[in-house]
Amino acid sequence: MKPLSFGLFGLLIIGLRLNAQIDRITGKTFATRSEVLARHGMVCTSVPTATGVGIDILKRGGSAVDAAIAANATLGLMEPVSNGIGGDLFAIVYSAKENKLYGINGSGRSPLGLSYDQMKAELAKLHRETIPPTGMLPINVPGTVDAWTELHKKFGKLKLSDDLAPAIRYAEEGFPVTELIAYYWSFGPRLYKGLPGAFLETYTLDGKGRTPAKGDIFKNPALAKTLRLIGEKGRDVFYKGEIADKIDNFMRTNSGFLRKADFEKHTSTWVEPVSTNYRGYDVFELPPNGQGIATLQMLNVLEGFDLRAMGRNSPETLHTMIEAKKIAWTDRAKFYADPAFAKIPLAGLLSKKYAVERRKLIDPNRAAKKVDAGNPALDQGDTIYMCTADDEGNMVSLIQSNYRGMGSGIVVPGLGFMFQDRGELFSMEPTHANVYAPGKRPFHTIIPGFVMKDGKPWEAFGVMGGGMQPQGHVQVLTNQIDFGLNVQEAGDASRWQHEGDNEPTGEKMTQSGGYVEVESGIPYETVRELRKKGHDVRFDVGGYGGYQAIKVEMHDGQRVYVGASESRKDGMAAGY
Repeated sequence: MKPLSFGLFGLLIIGLRLNAQIDRITGKTFATRSEVLARHGMVCTSVPTATGVGIDILKRGGSAVDAAIAANATLGLMEPVSNGIGGDLFAIVYSAKENKLYGINGSGRSPLGLSYDQMKAELAKLHRETIPPTGMLPINVPGTVDAWTELHKKFGKLKLSDDLAPAIRYAEEGFPVTELIAYYWSFGPRLYKGLPGAFLETYTLDGKGRTPAKGDIFKNPALAKTLRLIGEKGRDVFYKGEIADKIDNFMRTNSGFLRKADFEKHTSTWVEPVSTNYRGYDVFELPPNGQGIATLQMLNVLEGFDLRAMGRNSPETLHTMIEAKKIAWTDRAKFYADPAFAKIPLAGLLSKKYAVERRKLIDPNRAAKKVDAGNPALDQGDTIYMCTADDEGNMVSLIQSNYRGMGSGIVVPGLGFMFQDRGELFSMEPTHANVYAPGKRPFHTIIPGFVMKDGKPWEAFGVMGGGMQPQGHVQVLTNQIDFGLNVQEAGDASRWQHEGDNEPTGEKMTQSGGYVEVESGIPYETVRELRKKGHDVRFDVGGYGGYQAIKVEMHDGQRVYVGASESRKDGMAAGY
């Protein structure tokens, strides 16, 4: 046995030395796994089983959109701490046949019967000035089901019922809950205690408060029934039929504000993705009411700096990026809102000329303690992220969320899903562009990303996590474009996020200029130098979002999909 043991030990030492040599050569000690490569299709999600569902749909002849809907429905069941059909959806779809990008805004609107004055009065009863994260007040019409239907109508190849079948089966038969999701799930009973509805009945194992631990089997037969109805009867059963009737009755009985009329009037909106060119790459985001253009504004500012020469994770690079974030955030706080209610200077915000002026605000030696919004010319004329790609070259960049936590805490008995709390993101300042109004979409944090290069698809990508998302988009893109990391390394690399800034809900930047949280992989030498420049730097282990991406590469004239998934979550990329 001794020679065998020594041989295994020797092989281990050789392997460790080889890895260390590779790390010294590449400088990439942080990579957690290899990229995933495939020719015919790719699915990347935050739950491995949902990824498998998407791959199965592709193998059955489904399109990238079919796979996205199937995987998203499965995620709503298996990761209810982040998303579900009680929330909203945004997506960018690349149509290979047309070589064109399509954008869809599947966010819902506030109750038509809840006026600003009544909202103000309801908040006064709670001794609040801002909309709370739980209860009836932050609930808007859920937009996900309608967005699925619109996407399926334009790009689907299978029946909608086929797309929803895997989620229905898992909801009925049960599935083992993963460790990270179980951890977040455990906060539910405390957060939603005392609220009307069926939270305990739907989301605990005993109907009293015991949430599933890692490996426990969870079933949601009520959600299975709801999804089956949607698959058989279409979106109208949700927005005009028996599901809408149940919601209306529950809201009337429990002092809620949504009515069937709100559902009947709901529509998704097809929008043109907007873009900027960053060092030869056309980066696309969706226009407001989302925050995607903050990514583009940051990139426009950063384009004037040689980040590669400064070095990845250097004090100079992080300082410059943090300051660019502050600049974009002041405009985000002032201008980003529902375009049906506010005139947004979109062209001005995204112009290179405007970026030149805003870039001058960055002092290379000092962190800004206050940044004012700019004066761009008016245009005259939080969450799961997933992506899919099919054999025809179509790609989907999709993000979907209930917003904070599992949502509002309100679950209508018998329906199996929780309503979002996205309405928390309205401002109550009367003159603000994002001020609460009935029938209005609130400011949204969830943003899908897409990159084109030389007129062809380069990458579908996204980073989950509230205000982290534009910051995360910029970091994973600069990791690839400026610093040469591959698509998996770009997501594994340590991240930073700046908080305490101006917000569309009315909050103002703290007197210290906000604060910066960094992951442990950021060198302490960098942290020390950032503090010398006046940054309040803190260490934190969470809150840096979750990343998935599919990149397109050409090898000997053949298309190869390159998939990556978030190492901070349970995610998985898979192809065939």
